[in-house]
Amino acid sequence: MNNSIAMKRFEVIVETEYHDALIELLERSGIRGYTVIKDAGGLGARGFRNPDDRILPDANAITVFACKEDLAQKVLNELQPAMEGFGGVCMISDCHAQMHFDS
Repeated sequence: MNNSIAMKRFEVIVETEYHDALIELLERSGIRGYTVIKDAGGLGARGFRNPDDRILPDANAITVFACKEDLAQKVLNELQPAMEGFGGVCMISDCHAQMHFDS
């Protein structure tokens, strides 16, 4: 792939109440950019999450970021024990990032 950088892509899904703690952990670990998708729903180990339920809304937040291999290992070392408290899921895959910055 021309001009791309090999990286690890993380998709971290946690309950909304734990999202701020997750972001603090990522920033302490050296992550400087991420995308957040709020009010995500779906079916997982803790049952169905429905952010559209007006009586008992349950929502997850999805945080997506990519970093180089060395930083990925550092993030994973910090993230694994935290996820035991947060619950949720962390998916990691290989990716190639095509970077474009305006000058």
